[in-house]
Amino acid sequence: MGEWAGETVGPDVWETCRELIPAGSVFAFLAEHRGVLFPAEMFADMYPSANGRPSMPPQILAAAITLQALHGLSDFETVQELRCDLRWKAACGLGLHDMAFDPSLLAYFRRRLARSVRPNRVFEAVREVVQATVVLKGKHRRALDSTVLDDAVATQDTVTQIIAAIRAVIREVPGAAEVVAVQCTAHNYTDPGKPRIAWNDEQARADLVDALVGDGLRLLGHLPEQELGEKAANAVGLLALVAGQDVEPAEDSDGRDGRWRITRGTAYDRTISTVDPESRHVHKTRTHQQDGYKAHLAIEPETGLYTAVALTPGAGPEHHEAAVGLALLADEDIPLDVFGDTAYSTGDARHSLDHAGHRLFLKPAPLRPAVPSGFTLDDFAIDTAADLVTCPAGHTVPLSAPSGRHDQRTASFKDLCTGCPLRERCTKAKAGRVLTIRPHHDLQAAARHQAMNDPAWQADYRRWRPPVERAVAWLVHHGNRRLRYRGTIANNTWLHTRAAALNLRRLINLGLTHTGGSWQLAPATA
Repeated sequence: MGEWAGETVGPDVWETCRELIPAGSVFAFLAEHRGVLFPAEMFADMYPSANGRPSMPPQILAAAITLQALHGLSDFETVQELRCDLRWKAACGLGLHDMAFDPSLLAYFRRRLARSVRPNRVFEAVREVVQATVVLKGKHRRALDSTVLDDAVATQDTVTQIIAAIRAVIREVPGAAEVVAVQCTAHNYTDPGKPRIAWNDEQARADLVDALVGDGLRLLGHLPEQELGEKAANAVGLLALVAGQDVEPAEDSDGRDGRWRITRGTAYDRTISTVDPESRHVHKTRTHQQDGYKAHLAIEPETGLYTAVALTPGAGPEHHEAAVGLALLADEDIPLDVFGDTAYSTGDARHSLDHAGHRLFLKPAPLRPAVPSGFTLDDFAIDTAADLVTCPAGHTVPLSAPSGRHDQRTASFKDLCTGCPLRERCTKAKAGRVLTIRPHHDLQAAARHQAMNDPAWQADYRRWRPPVERAVAWLVHHGNRRLRYRGTIANNTWLHTRAAALNLRRLINLGLTHTGGSWQLAPATA
């Protein structure tokens, strides 16, 4: 990789103003150890061309985005700090009179980083420091949690999304403008505003939705056949998605079909914005919804260090906390005590973690009785090996797999419930009580029993689960609940950089030094 094309302007701030930089701060640490933490060869693959040299050393840019993520600043604000603040100049190796660089260079560097083969290398560099200090040696606990991060764009309604998607096709697909001029009459798509209708008139809104969907479908159907580039293909795909996700066929008052109306309910995995198509409605709880992404965290609860992080869109089973939690622990090479709330307590997750040798402190999900204050699954004697279930009244029936289902079994009591004195506490179903037994039932039942009856388990859970909430608070502090970028890739890179910066600050507070060619913690705090 080539050397820096520029040169430091003015005296070196760290050499001349060292006493003005707060000792023990991230600024002082980066000023002294930036080159060891972020060596030039760490970024060699990002600048493979031998014909040109980066206008700014990647080590400086890596230090800049680390400080940016730590303090929650925009690109413009970051460059202003680099121009005016001695601490930032010292940390990034700039001279006293350096005017830094254009803010777009930070975006360019992040984009290169996010699209590289190692997009999380800043986090990995700090994780190597963690490993070198052996601060986690003997610490065998990991706590899992997730939090919703608000997206950087505004949620769009159906009308806005369809219009924006049609405009994108006009902009990106050759020949689309001519098709729109002939086929699309619901709106003037060169007008930046919304359609001019009586928005308080329900029928007018319904007619507009029907007309816009029709425009979108006609545009898709009349586009000239041609090879599309990536942007054009994405625009066409997005229009096809948003034109269909919120609507359903509807008959008008005259019985004519071929019309469209807003569907009742919300489409699964609904795209909420054409500006950031990967953002989603995210339900952290049954009653609380946000728009954005989920940040998943694994921390060591005693030190508060992030051992792994990931960012995902909110919808889909592959993005569920339990599935991502398994991935966060995949690189751990020793048996752990794993702490988590009910989101991580699925049967599949328990089976995988138990098979890996981990001890589980995952809060079981509560059982819901079929009738209020009635019998739950745990009030039945369930022998999964013998395929038998005995109810509280003493009736025993076999377990059987429903036709076409291999992921669960059922126990049907049917006529045995007729005249049963316990029926009112058991079921309201006319056909009698039916139990559904899912895979890993025995693991789940044992977990519920342990959580309710084991004081040692309860004490450990109360002691080591709450620290992850503190790690979440650190993550979203200083306005970092709202993301600054669009798309999973860019925001996942930011999340890793943010976690790296927080880990670095924590290590410095624990006495991190680099002496004798190795990373160490001060003896008093090691």
